[in-house]
Amino acid sequence: MNGRPISGASVDARTHRSRGVLALLLGVLLLALTACGGGGDSDREAGSGDAKGSESSGTADTRVSRAVVRIAPEDGARDVETTGALKVTAAKGKLTEVRVEDTKGNAVKGGITDGGATWTPSSHLAAATKYTVHAVAEDSGGREAAEESAFTTLTPKNTFVGIYSPEDGSTVGVGMPFSVRFTRGITHPDAVEKAIRITTEPAVAVEGHWFGNDRLDFRPEEYWAAGTKVTVRLDLDGVEGRPGVYGKQAKTVAFTIGRRQVSTVDAKTHKMTVKRDGEVLKTLPVTTGKPGYDTWNGRMVISERLKVTRMNGETVGYGGEYDIKDVPHAQRLTDSGTFIHGNYWGGGTFGNYNSSHGCIGLRDVRGGWDAKVAAAWFFDHSITGDVVVVKNSHDKTVAPDNGYNGWNMSWADWTK
Repeated sequence: MNGRPISGASVDARTHRSRGVLALLLGVLLLALTACGGGGDSDREAGSGDAKGSESSGTADTRVSRAVVRIAPEDGARDVETTGALKVTAAKGKLTEVRVEDTKGNAVKGGITDGGATWTPSSHLAAATKYTVHAVAEDSGGREAAEESAFTTLTPKNTFVGIYSPEDGSTVGVGMPFSVRFTRGITHPDAVEKAIRITTEPAVAVEGHWFGNDRLDFRPEEYWAAGTKVTVRLDLDGVEGRPGVYGKQAKTVAFTIGRRQVSTVDAKTHKMTVKRDGEVLKTLPVTTGKPGYDTWNGRMVISERLKVTRMNGETVGYGGEYDIKDVPHAQRLTDSGTFIHGNYWGGGTFGNYNSSHGCIGLRDVRGGWDAKVAAAWFFDHSITGDVVVVKNSHDKTVAPDNGYNGWNMSWADWTK
């Protein structure tokens, strides 16, 4: 063989490299087999190949709550009914927090019931209003799930309001009820009455009574205590008062009860005794309704005060019997036309006999200029809501809805 002979050192080097490559290849192959599940006892001890390890690797994150929160109506809903549509529920857990607010941040009150499974509002929602809902529930492990939603209530085509008395900020007598007359007849009275909330200081139970389907009066069992502060929340916005007709009023009214003044007219003796806070202020001669035109008996409340007014018999069914254009110091007692008023044409009737067409007359002068006469004195010492009681007349007791005269009903009848 030609050429330089191969030395022993070169052969040994090549042999060593070949063995190294072979060992590396065998190591890689063994590692691949082990990674594919071919491990022995040491693998099972490490938990990489037994059944328990396989189950663990397939389980969902244990931090995720199993509770499921559902909100109705669905997110983005429009024209939602103001009553009965809003409800939040939880499955596989219990509700812990529900917050419902309008865009102004006003919260909707409600309660969690059914052991944490349900939340419903305690009252109706306002119309044409966007609400947001945030609800949280916990599962048995204390893990929380939350949902958010937003919806808008319907815009009504037909509406009603309540025209109320007394006015906000007024001071009235102890007989004054809070009276609301509605512009539409109400066929869902419970829903409307629930939306009118009355609080008093000091506290006293106040109940409402319906006269027909368009008037609702509130009063306590007895006359208000002098000095009572009354606050009324008219939360009628969104209340369905009759099918398809919704309230559009949200207003707070506050008034104060003044001193206690109750005047008693005796149609037999022709005298009126004026008492304030239990003390007699004055006894005044009066005239009441003559035979055939007798004055109502019963408790009546002053509802309107007029320095001067016109009284025409045609407006109360008495034809052309009288038309007096300048009756002074007139204070209304009934819707049907009973007043206690000044009388400058009565002559010697006061304290002696009854001569009116049903009103209570007090001595006065034409024009009402004399502050010393009986009618002027009584007018100046009266306020809306004062009580005038008539007894010993030959007529029946005035109807409770004829003016603010619900005091002629028993408490049992009032609260039926």
